[in-house]
Amino acid sequence: MRRRLPLLAHSLLFKPTINNNPLRFLPILNPPPSAPRRFSSATPSKDDGVSLCCQMWIDNFRHPDRAVTNLSSFLRRFDLWVLAYQKVATDDTGSYTPRSSLHASTLQDLLALRNAVLDAKFKWGSRLKFFIKSPKDKTDYDSLSKRKIKTILTTTQPAPFQDRIVHEVLLMILEPIYEPRFSPKSYAFRPGRTPHTVLRVIRRSFAGYLWYIKGDFSVLLDGMKVGLVINSVMRDVRDKLVVDLIKDALVTPVVVTSVEKKEKKKKRKYQKKRVLAEDEPKPDPYWLDTFFGFAPEEAERVPNWGHCGVLSPLLANVCLDELDRWMEGKIKEFYVPSKSDVIWNSPEEEQGNTSWPEFVPTSGPDKTRKMDFVRYGGHVLIGVRGPRADAAALRKQLIEFCDQRFMLKLDNESLPIEHITKGIMFLDHVLCRRVVYPTLRYTATGGKIISEKGVGTLLSVTASLKQCIKQFRKLSFLKGDRDPDPQPCFRMFHATQAHTNAQMNKFLSTMVEWYRYADNRKKIVNFCSYIIRGSLAKLYAAKYKLRSRAKVYKIGARNLSRPLKEKKGQSPEYHNLLRMGLAESIDGLQYTRMSLVPETDYSLFPSNWRPDHEKLLLEYIKLEDPKTLEEQRDCIREQGLVSPQDYISMLVWNYKRNSLPMDQLSLVRSNESVVGNQHLLVGSNQDDQDHTNQEEENDGRMNAAQM
Repeated sequence: MRRRLPLLAHSLLFKPTINNNPLRFLPILNPPPSAPRRFSSATPSKDDGVSLCCQMWIDNFRHPDRAVTNLSSFLRRFDLWVLAYQKVATDDTGSYTPRSSLHASTLQDLLALRNAVLDAKFKWGSRLKFFIKSPKDKTDYDSLSKRKIKTILTTTQPAPFQDRIVHEVLLMILEPIYEPRFSPKSYAFRPGRTPHTVLRVIRRSFAGYLWYIKGDFSVLLDGMKVGLVINSVMRDVRDKLVVDLIKDALVTPVVVTSVEKKEKKKKRKYQKKRVLAEDEPKPDPYWLDTFFGFAPEEAERVPNWGHCGVLSPLLANVCLDELDRWMEGKIKEFYVPSKSDVIWNSPEEEQGNTSWPEFVPTSGPDKTRKMDFVRYGGHVLIGVRGPRADAAALRKQLIEFCDQRFMLKLDNESLPIEHITKGIMFLDHVLCRRVVYPTLRYTATGGKIISEKGVGTLLSVTASLKQCIKQFRKLSFLKGDRDPDPQPCFRMFHATQAHTNAQMNKFLSTMVEWYRYADNRKKIVNFCSYIIRGSLAKLYAAKYKLRSRAKVYKIGARNLSRPLKEKKGQSPEYHNLLRMGLAESIDGLQYTRMSLVPETDYSLFPSNWRPDHEKLLLEYIKLEDPKTLEEQRDCIREQGLVSPQDYISMLVWNYKRNSLPMDQLSLVRSNESVVGNQHLLVGSNQDDQDHTNQEEENDGRMNAAQM
């Protein structure tokens, strides 16, 4: 997902100055005490778009519950429109354009687009009339023929360039408003949250649950009724201009061309390579395109509603946030602690030690009743600790809620209840219970150590090998189920051996990162490496006419790092040329042995986890609060300490009052005490002489201090 938030949050650390602080807040109009608390922003001061975005994030995280009534002041800010244009132009052309390089005509067109939006004259999905065009769009729409105009109006076209600019502006305004309001149980289409976060939450918090309910609400991601979406938006945003823009984007029809089945054309024996235009961005590399094919079912579907574009995922989370809040209320109602249970045995203990093995059964009348859930996109996973009847009652209530709120008809088959021993598939990982037999050692009353064997259960999160084979088969890397046979990837037939190996190494590195938190990480990555290595061996056998994979491995080694065919005229000292950097080096395939695969990441995951950008925002807000400074000062006074600022102020004040630094004064007094001791030992004559010398020295120091 393309998000600017980490960059904006990161900029907080590098602009801490006071006078030129880009994070100074927008002035807030204080309502009268009798009026409801609403967030109303005045016109902010002059700043760039990034600083304005930072201000919006900070203001909304400081007051997350205030209703937003006036967003027109942000829509008028031309800096946001310039930032949105730079973002969209970069995605379109593949190169970043700084603001100083924008032409005056481009800024005038962008200003016309902004005025059209503010005056409610902007129309979504325009095909022929544009306020601003893409830098790479050189088409003269005034001189088009009728046939081309008809083709443009009746066929499926990508979203216009000006529509995407408006999408980015609305996203920059609405995302800071809704992010602090969303439930911490939702993880899809949000900055700083990934499928890895869901897996770590499940590993930490779902170890004590016995029954699981899987809910598939992905039908809602395909589209919802306009009235439901607008009502969900207006719970927090009540600006008429913004609401009307979203409503028009949902209502305006999208031209979709029906796909007609055509007869398959015979492939030509030789196809020329397509040459990209100068301003055309390069397509995704082969390894990245291959990895996208491994997207799990829960993350494969991305909402795209009407002309909303990148706003669609945000609107889907806004609508499904009601489901999250309803589930959070059910968690509080369902929780009944039991003192005889191992975990969650008190009302104050929210989590307990869920990672410790449970040496008692996880169900029964004397056990704690508790539930929890996570939502990723349109998929929900609910864990229930208690009897199956409680899970069935919860499922019935969930079906009624979805019918009343989203008008979605569900049945028991769409919300199956599964036991942990059968294994629950979520995000291409299988959740199951692993039985362990540890040895318990404890000390009896007489001091004797007693050892007993116990039976415990642990939650295991393993990558699904069956799902991995399915994805490889979909990408034509293998065939067969029980005995998968690698197939050659002929798409890399014309590439060199070094380029092909480099592409596959990047793919394997990405797969290692994807299975980072799987218990069987070594096994699953080694299987992926076996498939890729076998596919490349068959490709090289066909390309270099070596007949079999065994001969390829014999010449190219196990990791295919040796050249399989020498070029014409190549000298026998090829290895010397490689060492000198005069020939193209070939990197061998990675992870050809299981010992080379890194271990599973079992790092601790905190219960109150937040993304880094949210931690930074909350920390900044806390430091800006005057109460924080007062608490720190009170703590310093209670402990009898002196802050560095107070110590410096004491030095300056004593210097101004006595014209003598405190350190020098203490030195003078120490010298006086030493001289007094010597006087007692030597005599009165020596004492008078030393006293005279000391006074002269003090007078000299005083004169130096005054100068």
